[in-house]
Amino acid sequence: MEAIDHPAYRAFLARYAELRRARRNETALLIAIFGLLVLISVIASGFYPDKLAAGVPKIGEYFGKLFSIVPQRGAEPVPVLSFAHLFGGVKQPQSIAYWFYRFGTYATLLWQTIQMAILATAMGFTGAFVLSFPAARNLAGHGPVPWTVRRLLELMRSVPQVVLAFILVWPFGIGPLAGILAIGIHSTGALGKLFSEVNENADMRPVEGMTAAGGKWAQSMRYGVVPQVLPGFLSYALLRFEINVRSSTIIGFVGAGGIGQELKRVIGFNIYEEVSAIAILILIIVMLIDLASEQLRGWLIGSLAAR
Repeated sequence: MEAIDHPAYRAFLARYAELRRARRNETALLIAIFGLLVLISVIASGFYPDKLAAGVPKIGEYFGKLFSIVPQRGAEPVPVLSFAHLFGGVKQPQSIAYWFYRFGTYATLLWQTIQMAILATAMGFTGAFVLSFPAARNLAGHGPVPWTVRRLLELMRSVPQVVLAFILVWPFGIGPLAGILAIGIHSTGALGKLFSEVNENADMRPVEGMTAAGGKWAQSMRYGVVPQVLPGFLSYALLRFEINVRSSTIIGFVGAGGIGQELKRVIGFNIYEEVSAIAILILIIVMLIDLASEQLRGWLIGSLAAR
């Protein structure tokens, strides 16, 4: 009992209670700020429950039109949903075969989209690889060089890809080139940040050994850092490739080529069956690329780690 009444113990309890009050006040303040920001966002965006309740049932209207046929000109669409109708021939309106009657065109545009993503990822990887080393503070010091390179990378990734593509369509014209450049610039900024963070976690002892032996800065990076960080670089690059495939679809809406340009056209003309066909193909391609890149990423990292 004497220990409980000790002045040091009472001081400890008082300090502990003070810290708990400060933590509770800090938590309450953060919750209040977060709640205020959410309220402002709801008011500014019109994200109201009544609008959600009114809009959700209308989602079914798209599928209703998708699985409807017009018996004769001027008549009301009649919803039809059966296996015989859905899996009918090419001449059966609103059947799956009817949706994909332009499959050759879609396949060509999808291949163009994948090529855009490949070239843009290669462009982004190369630019990010070069800029990531001067952007890392442990490799380039704390002078103006890393600060300037980091601001450049921020500028590259802060402008949305759609905006970049829209700007580049003007000088380079409608087509894949504007899309490749837009995605490549954005990928350089995004990958550059990730690569520089990987560099900052590298073991500096090989670099110090190379420097002590008289090696130049570029040689220290090549033989002291690159072997450590290359598996992480490749992993991030493959992940970015998956993102770029989806991005190549979106930027087609501003005339940057690929399947997105065709998707914009069929959406504009309300051709529901073609919208569905393109959406299904995009989903399949993204899934296949995701599975393939996952296997490739595991193989690359394993083979590099075994060296």
